[in-house]
Amino acid sequence: MDLGGYKYEISEMVKERDGSLLNHFFAGKYLPFAKATKRRSDLDEYTFRKHLQEPFGDRELCSITSEEIDGWKLHQIDQGYKPATINKHSSLFRRILNLAKQWHYIERNPFDNVVVKELDTGEYVQRFLSEEEIYRLLSAAKRSKHPYILHLIRLLILTGARKSEWRLARWCDVNFLNQELFVPISKSGRSRKVILSKDAIKVIGEVRITAKSLGLTTDHRDWIITNPRTKKPYTCFHHAFDRVRIDADLPNVRIHDLRHTFASLLVNNGATIYEVQKLLGHHHISMTERYAHLFPNTLADRVEIIAQSIKFAD
Repeated sequence: MDLGGYKYEISEMVKERDGSLLNHFFAGKYLPFAKATKRRSDLDEYTFRKHLQEPFGDRELCSITSEEIDGWKLHQIDQGYKPATINKHSSLFRRILNLAKQWHYIERNPFDNVVVKELDTGEYVQRFLSEEEIYRLLSAAKRSKHPYILHLIRLLILTGARKSEWRLARWCDVNFLNQELFVPISKSGRSRKVILSKDAIKVIGEVRITAKSLGLTTDHRDWIITNPRTKKPYTCFHHAFDRVRIDADLPNVRIHDLRHTFASLLVNNGATIYEVQKLLGHHHISMTERYAHLFPNTLADRVEIIAQSIKFAD
């Protein structure tokens, strides 16, 4: 087919798709794409149903305007949603419309002209637990009635893995011989391996004992941390962790701070930024550079190596 014919065909395709409804595009196009490329497509589905379906679901894609999107954002502000939450909702909406544009369902993304841009969420503050705080958190976790929260907290501190990487892990993902946890799809969309210390392997063994005490199987394809009520992975651990941190008198500690703590402990014990990057599974070094302020300034010492290695004639 000649180039002119191709251009005509694309133009006609856009015209034919002008009447597509957001509901239909999300269910028939975006969601299958997300399931194939994202780790948590179920969150996209939940957010769409709760925050996008009612105001925009029955609208034609090409009829959604920038002004309406701005109004939708302002309404969420009036409803009391936090800026970070609104940004997440907007990010999903933008991704859906970007895909619609890329696949020629619309000619432009109305998000390009919105007035209410990404909302300010305040300066991000990293939180690193001290040795004493780690002890308090673990002690409170031991008192918790949740069957797995102590195991989970220990695994997060010992491995630096994301909570979802343990939440969705299966027994077949653990290589006990090589001391590795295989993560099929990480946050970056790529697979990665989490290095397991001997203590982490020991905790995994304790998880198996807990599972059997709850009457759960630990076969090859079973989830390592299985909800005894649903026989599926836990939806989240936020409520259990919230009770633990309050009991430990650490109300401002988030579960993700355990990953930060893992990184800080690595740095304090001599790990390089490259090693921290690999152990955390960061695809780009820029993600690891958030910990750069923790590394000692050894540049002056490094340049002295050159002078000590070369003998200059007097």
